[in-house]
Amino acid sequence: MNAERDLAPLAPGVVRALTDKLYEKRKVAALEREKLVREFVAQNNTSQIKHVIQILSQEFALSQHPHSRKGGLIGLAACSIALGKDSGLYLKELIEPVLTCFNDADSRLRYYACEALYNIVKVARGSVLPHFNVLFDGLSKLAADPDPNVKSGSELLDRLLKDIVTETNQFDLVGFIPLLRERIYSNNQYARQFIISWILVLESVPDINLLDYLPEILDGLFQILGDNSKEIRKMCEVALGEFLKEIKKNPSSVKFAEMANILVIHCQAADDLIQLTAMCWMREFIQLAGRVMLPYSSGILTAVLPCLSYDDRKKNIKEVANVCNQSLMKLVIPEDDEMDEAKQSTILAEPISEESLSKAEAESSGESLHGRNELDFAALNQPLFPYSCERIQVTLNLDGIVQVLDCHLHDTSIGMMTRIAVLKWLYHLYIKTPRKMFRHTDSLFPILLRTLSDESDEVILKDLELLAEIASSPAGQTEEGHGPSEGSDVRRGSVELHVPARAGQLSSSECPCTKGLECSPSTPTMNSYFYKFMINLLKRFSSERKLLETRGAFIIRQLCLLLNAENIFHSMADILLREEDLKFASTMVHTLNTILLTSSELFQLRNQLKDLKTPESRNLFCCLYRSWCHNPVTTVSLCFLTQNYKHAYDLIQKFGDLEVTVDFLTEVDKLVQLIECPIFTYLRLQLLDVKNNPYLIKALYGLLMLLPQSSAFQLLSHRLQCVPNPELMQTTDNTRSNTSFRKTSASNIDYTELLQHFEKVQNKHLEARHQRAGRAEQLDRRVVL
Repeated sequence: MNAERDLAPLAPGVVRALTDKLYEKRKVAALEREKLVREFVAQNNTSQIKHVIQILSQEFALSQHPHSRKGGLIGLAACSIALGKDSGLYLKELIEPVLTCFNDADSRLRYYACEALYNIVKVARGSVLPHFNVLFDGLSKLAADPDPNVKSGSELLDRLLKDIVTETNQFDLVGFIPLLRERIYSNNQYARQFIISWILVLESVPDINLLDYLPEILDGLFQILGDNSKEIRKMCEVALGEFLKEIKKNPSSVKFAEMANILVIHCQAADDLIQLTAMCWMREFIQLAGRVMLPYSSGILTAVLPCLSYDDRKKNIKEVANVCNQSLMKLVIPEDDEMDEAKQSTILAEPISEESLSKAEAESSGESLHGRNELDFAALNQPLFPYSCERIQVTLNLDGIVQVLDCHLHDTSIGMMTRIAVLKWLYHLYIKTPRKMFRHTDSLFPILLRTLSDESDEVILKDLELLAEIASSPAGQTEEGHGPSEGSDVRRGSVELHVPARAGQLSSSECPCTKGLECSPSTPTMNSYFYKFMINLLKRFSSERKLLETRGAFIIRQLCLLLNAENIFHSMADILLREEDLKFASTMVHTLNTILLTSSELFQLRNQLKDLKTPESRNLFCCLYRSWCHNPVTTVSLCFLTQNYKHAYDLIQKFGDLEVTVDFLTEVDKLVQLIECPIFTYLRLQLLDVKNNPYLIKALYGLLMLLPQSSAFQLLSHRLQCVPNPELMQTTDNTRSNTSFRKTSASNIDYTELLQHFEKVQNKHLEARHQRAGRAEQLDRRVVL
């Protein structure tokens, strides 16, 4: 650096001053360089200008000597000032050596580099925009500089650059986005703050449409939202809020589909602020984009459903998640069931109005099986936004949705509200897309049956509502009534479903008591899954006796409300007739009988059985009777209900041949208590007509004779003491004045056959008890040995 010709046109004194350790001397030398460059500008001597810049760059700014580098920096800044508006022609040569010094180990040199670049940019103004990416890259590094002076200098330069970008309309956003996408994932909080500040600036510029590139930076924004710094979190929250406002104003230009999966991921974040913000965005996306979001339903449900069980600590997230869930449910329409899944179908992508959303919430929360409301298409078709008239290709990924719902039902750790929401979704899908949903029924059936053991009554109610819809939907009817096609998806390990012949389909030889009577034509036609449901429900009760004890009556009563009670009792009686576990059959019959005699839901069915006036009622009585024979006392109570008093008396006569146990006497005791209830008011009033109801009185006396001296004995004894003229009870079996006898004799019911069936069933129970006693005795002997 001591050869003057090599550094010409720089004078030796200027060269020495530029490398001096004192700032004031370097500044004087820089002013000399400024004058020299001004002369070259006046002469339009571009070659000399380039030569001076090259010397300052190569020999000084990029020198190994620190003071030379400082001199080079101030010299380059002076050149830029001298060049003025012409500095734009030499910006690359001016900027690159300065940016290299940003990486210098000396903090004072980094500060001087900031100062030099500030002067270069201040002079060039808008001309620096073609070099914006390299400037931004350098500034992003200095934003995290540990030296406060360097940070202060970089902030001044940053503000200047922001002013230039704000006042121009020549900013190259396309070229900048890749760099922004890369740097937005920085973990340094100062770098994050720098990134967010620039995003806020770019978003505020009217001529810069950052919304088009939001999908590329949205994930990074949510990452920054989880920063430990409250200030950075607040800045990021503001930036996301501004974007959301812009989305609401211009939904037609938003790339909803490209951001859907990003939101799905962050809706599952552990950070509450990230999760709440993402959930709010998801809510707006579903309501603004409509069916455009439908292909992402499975992912959305994966994120939203667990939030529905949050406690009050996350109340805000839970409320927004609930709106997302309801809005998404509203997007599924009956037309989805008509589409060919192999083809994408064109459906209007409509936003959801508040009115239609409120209707969706009401529908999913209070919609009954027989009182469903269809979607408010009038509200949906209102063109709230310009893009609502465009046709967008969407398809309902039903398989993915069902898989997510199925996984949530299998997850025992999920909360009650989530389980309820899953069941509401499945019910909604069966209502709107039954044809497609029945392809999944075999795989869903086992878990829906297991859900009946849930600890929540509300969950069980929703589960029963869903099972009732499956059992009654016309879409579930197959050609032969024996279930789905061979190609249906059956979950491995599911309960085997076998459909025996219905009682009404038995021939007269198989069921002599029916005398050719058919099943009631007045009852609604159930599909093939109805009988499967009844079979598997009884299997569930058999394998889980606690469920039968605690929830059995509740489940059956609700089913009688949701479906036809006659069908429920007819099918269960028919299935229990073939039950091999006689003890369970007796317990189940007792449960059904108690429900039949005491539940308000069974009022119509009791009235139907009371008189046996119609062939349908007589057919039902025969079917019930044959299964009720598993429990002698319930059989008598059925005869009391149907006013078959003579047959009741005949049955009680047979009780002398039975094994009288404590359980047996307990059931007789309960029957006596039941006779005193409002259900049998008509029976008690018939005691006034001794002449026409002799067998009723004899049957009650028969029960009295069975009872030991107990409170039930006293109760029934006092009741019979109120019967007027007891001497009129004398009668013969061929009494023709007996109205009840005349009624039953005209009913075409073969009571002799029924009595024989009763004896046959009781012999089976006696044999089974002896076998159980024998096994118990053998076990005791083994224990003794």
